[in-house]
Amino acid sequence: MNRKIIIGTRGSELALWQANYTKNLLEEKNAEVEIKIISTKGDQSQQWNTSFDKLEGKGFFTKELEEALLNKDIDLAVHSLKDLPTESPEGLMIAGVSKREDPSDILIINDNAADDKLKFGLKKNAIVGTSSSRRKSQLLAFRPDIEVKDLRGNVPTRINKLKEGDFDAILIAAAGVERLELDLDDFTVEKLNPEEFVPAPAQGVIAWQTREDDNDILEIIDQISDLDVLIKINIERQLLNLFEGGCHMPFGAYCDTEMDDEDRLRFKVWVSIAEEWNKQPKQLFFETLDTDGFVDRMYEHIKAIKPKKIFVTKTFKEQDYLPSALEKLGFDIQGKSLIEFKQITIKFLPRTEWIFFSSKHAVRYFFNQKPEFGQVKFGCIGSSTSAELRAFGYRADFIGQSTDIKLVGKQFSSRVGNARVLFPIARGSMQSIQWQMVKRENVVNLEVYATLNISEEISPENEIIIFTSPSNVESYFEKNTWQDHQKAIAMGEATGKALEKVKIKKYNMPRSFDDLGLLQAVLGLTSN
Repeated sequence: MNRKIIIGTRGSELALWQANYTKNLLEEKNAEVEIKIISTKGDQSQQWNTSFDKLEGKGFFTKELEEALLNKDIDLAVHSLKDLPTESPEGLMIAGVSKREDPSDILIINDNAADDKLKFGLKKNAIVGTSSSRRKSQLLAFRPDIEVKDLRGNVPTRINKLKEGDFDAILIAAAGVERLELDLDDFTVEKLNPEEFVPAPAQGVIAWQTREDDNDILEIIDQISDLDVLIKINIERQLLNLFEGGCHMPFGAYCDTEMDDEDRLRFKVWVSIAEEWNKQPKQLFFETLDTDGFVDRMYEHIKAIKPKKIFVTKTFKEQDYLPSALEKLGFDIQGKSLIEFKQITIKFLPRTEWIFFSSKHAVRYFFNQKPEFGQVKFGCIGSSTSAELRAFGYRADFIGQSTDIKLVGKQFSSRVGNARVLFPIARGSMQSIQWQMVKRENVVNLEVYATLNISEEISPENEIIIFTSPSNVESYFEKNTWQDHQKAIAMGEATGKALEKVKIKKYNMPRSFDDLGLLQAVLGLTSN
């Protein structure tokens, strides 16, 4: 290319990092590049009291850059893609996108506000700074005790406000912190799983925007653009566009891919959407092998969700997320365990290098006995078991998130190698994880509780039944028969096999062994 490329950018540290990152990529393609700083209305609004949920995604940080492109004052505009409206002005287009930085949000917590035993590692009634309606919605859903306050300014400014004690914690994108290589050693940092705390569409991606007829720029951007990222974020942004989101509506979407057992590319999408920032979000998971019409199907499903009558074979606790979330969404939900637990006294605790828990009950009945053990590492299945472990003051070194128990077992076996592992279990446990261990002689099973059936008649009006264990399946069908209008959700493969034994062949399984996974499974069944 013979001409100089003029890059237009905002003047913040992060925007300049993105512009210089782009400049380096273009110079590697032998282009001559110049950076031009342009002030936007969003930058000027830092002195206003306008909340970010009135700004993000509606052009407040991009309009002046787009005008400069149309006026040919610049050749290429560099944006954080999450700030861009889903449709470009006439004559402009997104020519390409960067590789995706970590899409996660992170909580940066003052050490005196950290509490490792609570969700997100944050003390009760903490004050958290964020002006994003999406972040407020999800944070308050999981932690309704928290107080949220608006937080303005660029990333370093926000961190300084935290240092000055204006907040107990702030919630921001991981990508900005990582790109600026900011020192957070003075804080406790909690990275939020994007499959649980869903990021903004295209979070962590840089967009390169130019004129539709500028073939020179289009050609060189095509050489540095990441096609795989483009496909994923297009799914996220198309869904946002259908909901006409970006201003008031708290909306998160995150798309990822994986190869399935048959070497087919599977698209997975997590969605969080609420009517207002202080309303319970609908949290869903979708997957497909065929992206043709996928976004439309997701949109129609979400729009058609209707409350149902649900029974769960679990006795709820006050802090349980599933009943709280569903009730706020208008569902009629009842929970009652159809089994009782009896503690089995630990008489001898062998020395091992790892302890693995396959359920919350195993955690509870193990630690309630105050066992004495040396320096060990902990493994578990699912975030709810991990949270139970955390409540006793320990963190899991391995968390198996898949509902494919054999896969979790193989992953855990690979992680521990030749180490000896203690498995606190229920009497009669199927020991699915243990059978995947390469060295069976290193498996030590320890019975810490037993289950007893307490079957009773359950209303046949329930439209969805969630079975949380094989024992609950057995107990349910002692006094109840299956109705044609009912749908089943099975917590794990063993529970699914128990349903098959009583001729229930069709059932859904949650993607994760926790209340959020169950919520996603319920909302996946409730469109009409």
